[in-house]
Parts: sequence; C-alpha cells; structure tokens
Amino acid sequence: MRRGANPVLRILVHLAGVFALGFLLLPIGAVLLGAFQLERDLATNPLSPRPEALTLANFRLLVDGGRAGAGIGAYVPPNVDYLPRAFLNSLLVAGAVTLAVVGLGAHSAYAIARLGRRWTRGFLYLALATRLVPVLTLMVPLYVTLRGYGLLNTLSGIIVTEVGFLLPYAIWILTGFFAALPRELEESARVDGCSRLQAFWYVVVPVSSPGLASCAVIMFILSWNELIIPLLVTTRPEVMTVPVVLAGLAGDRFVFFTLMMALCLVALLPSVLLALLLRRYVVRGLTAGALKA
Repeated sequence: MRRGANPVLRILVHLAGVFALGFLLLPIGAVLLGAFQLERDLATNPLSPRPEALTLANFRLLVDGGRAGAGIGAYVPPNVDYLPRAFLNSLLVAGAVTLAVVGLGAHSAYAIARLGRRWTRGFLYLALATRLVPVLTLMVPLYVTLRGYGLLNTLSGIIVTEVGFLLPYAIWILTGFFAALPRELEESARVDGCSRLQAFWYVVVPVSSPGLASCAVIMFILSWNELIIPLLVTTRPEVMTVPVVLAGLAGDRFVFFTLMMALCLVALLPSVLLALLLRRYVVRGLTAGALKA
C-alpha cells in the first residue's frame, strides 16, 4: 500500500492481516497446548487456555513405542509401537519420490518448454488434467494393478504410485522456469560441441537450480503428508508411514487427542525445516507457472 493512502484504510488492512494470521496460527496453538497435556486434563477442561500442568508424557509415549502409558489410558493403539519405523518409512518414501519426480519432471518440462510444438502444450494441459481426477475414484483399479505387480505392502508400491500422481505438478512448475531461461545459453553450448542432453545437464540444470530446489521442497512436503495412497497400499504396520499411524489414533470408541497433537508436532518438523531453509525457493516455485509457460 502506498504511503499516501487513507490512514483508516491502512489500519483496517493491518487489522485484517493480523486477523488472518491469527486464524492460521490458532490451530497450531491448540495443538501446542494439547500436546503437552494429559488426556484426562484435556477432557476435563478442553477450552482452558491455561492447562493445569504441562508434561512430556505424550512425547515419551511416542518414543517408548506405546508402552509407557503415562496417564493417557489403559489402551494405546498398537500402531504407535511402529512410529520410529513409520518415521523412517516416510523419510525414505518422500526422499525417493522427490528425486524421481524432479528428475523425470525436469526432462519432460524442458522438452515442453523448448520444442514449442502444439502437441507439447496439449501434453502440458493433459498432464495437469490428470490430477483433476479424485484419488478415491481410482482406488479400486489402483489396488488391483498394484496387487497384480506384487507391490502391495511395499514401500516401492507407495513410491511408484505417488510419483505418478505428483509428476504432473512437477512438470507444470518446472516448465515455467525452463521457458523463462534464454535459449542463447543452450545455443552457445551446442556451438561448443555439446549435444542437447549435455547442454541440458551442464548449462540448464545449474542455472535453473533455484527452480529445481523449490520444486523438490514442494514435492517432498506433498509426499510427506500423503495419506490416501499409503493407506490404500499398506496393511502391515512395518510399511506404514507417519500419516497412516496418525490416522490410526482416531478409533471407533476413543480418540487419543493429546497423543495425536504430539505426533502432529513431530510430523511437522521435516516440512517446517525445509520450508524455513528454502522459503524463497518455495515462493518462486509456487508462482513460476503463472509467469511464463
């Protein structure tokens, strides 16, 4: 807003910003308060902004694999025993999906940005249109396909499926970055004797590293938070991911609220750390497709 604007309007804009920020941070504040309380204290007075006592019992319960009890209740879902393994599974799946999606998406996006044919632009919109189909409508054929290839209850099945669903996003994001690069960079490399693929690897990739980094962060966060695909592919606790374990804390008879809040804080750490470290790249990645395609 320019300096000469109406003071009342400026105050209203700032108040609206504060309200929006508070609206976004309110759930995180509730999770913070609940994660450091016992279940019985939260059930006694759930609306109290000042809990009677703060405790690390929920986090100790997560670390101990659901054996400590610590006032949460006589029964804890057995999936909590596999939380360390689920955390490692999520890291492996998100890391592998990110590498595969960015690698495949970079080659596809570069071809679309440089060929300039009608069918390449049609392929770009077709790739994005595939994500308009809800995942739930594909559950049955997806399950049958994975069962036919022996990929059920495997991390490979989760990785392959997520790569297929996230690849259109990566292509759309990276196409904007590659289209914004001057063609003279590659032409100079071609004159020096490089093939098109060599020019891509030795010239285009280093120059477009901010775009690749932003795309990688976005893909990691999407893969880390994915619930439907791991829930469909896996039934064994050994191959579950963190979102599946978190969803298992909401049972038919009881919901472990404080334990869920503690697990939510733990699950947020990788995404928050990546977003803070590469926040500038994330913003550029989100707006790249709107600049030039």
